[in-house]
Amino acid sequence: MHLRAAAARRFLVHRHLLAPPRALPARARSVLTLVRRLGSLQFDPLDVPGARNHELVLHARIAGYRRGWCERWLYGPDRRLFEAYNKSLNILPIEELPYHRVRHARGWPGYAQLLSEHPADADKILRAIAERGPLPSAHFSREIGHVLPGGWGPMRAGRLLVEGLFVAGRLAIARRDGNTRFYDLPERVFPADLLARAHDEAATHRRRVLTRFRGVGLLGAGGPSEVTVGTGPAAARKRTSAAPAAEGALVPVTGPGVRGRRWTLADAFDPVDAGPVPAAVTFVAPLDPFLWDRRLVSDLFGFDYTWEVYTPPKKRKHGYYVLPILFGDRLVGRIEPRLDRATGVLAVAGLWHEPGFAPTRRYRAAFDDALAAYAAFVGAARVSSAAGSR
Repeated sequence: MHLRAAAARRFLVHRHLLAPPRALPARARSVLTLVRRLGSLQFDPLDVPGARNHELVLHARIAGYRRGWCERWLYGPDRRLFEAYNKSLNILPIEELPYHRVRHARGWPGYAQLLSEHPADADKILRAIAERGPLPSAHFSREIGHVLPGGWGPMRAGRLLVEGLFVAGRLAIARRDGNTRFYDLPERVFPADLLARAHDEAATHRRRVLTRFRGVGLLGAGGPSEVTVGTGPAAARKRTSAAPAAEGALVPVTGPGVRGRRWTLADAFDPVDAGPVPAAVTFVAPLDPFLWDRRLVSDLFGFDYTWEVYTPPKKRKHGYYVLPILFGDRLVGRIEPRLDRATGVLAVAGLWHEPGFAPTRRYRAAFDDALAAYAAFVGAARVSSAAGSR
């Protein structure tokens, strides 16, 4: 497939169901449609703009998205989604579960070593959950309180061991209370037939690599490290990608603006996906699959984006939790929405347009529609702009 930059932009916007935004039917089942389309939704607990990352991704595609629709499929009696590490903590279709039943922490050597060094404490956690039902990691932070080194600094051993057991497939997230995870034994959470299926390491790596192609839409065989984490070294990823490419499951894409050779899933390509894009506006979540490959976004859209929540305030170019503004098939600016839950006020704390972009009447109308849809989504009573004129 040979695409010029404009066609590649249109392809990606269509591929990510953003042409136009908020077009999927206003029903809970649209969540399943989207997760299967994108392969996964990245979970992050921060909700400064009034919602968490996966909810922002869903709102951008589903008309009138309501919080709770995703949780229905994650934690309800008809469980169709589950949480696992795939790039990061992601929400995945339940049919992907056999590829995440690792039973050991291969690919996460730190957790494998942790569990091997503390078998008695790990068994204590498993026995307690077997006897008492779902429990949060905070329970074990009290029960097993000595401190161990963790990825984000020293942590209570109980919390680290619960996380290790989850990564190894020996615990599952049964439900959440806010952002607090409650863990249970997988056999009490997932269907027995799915748990009984097994895949070897090669099949597991292949499946995980393909989820990254599905998420990004146009991905190089090596891929940037932040996208391909958890799929093995670069050389191994290229070998893993070679088989589906040879079989025709991956289609090569080249053209002006598409740096190097990239690939898209054969079942993802539709000629319609290179067609016109409606002039609508949406605000894109910082961890949206549309933005996963920052170099691709820079090459095709001329848009350099950094999520600056972990950047010291004095070094930020924009704001704390800033969302790119998509207008048609162009990224034209950034918005920093903040919801004050006590007052119900949605504040536009920052608004920046890209150099050279001049807002038109058509853009302003589309922006107002997007802001009104966003305010309704987060339950704001009113909108207040501290960012000045658009």
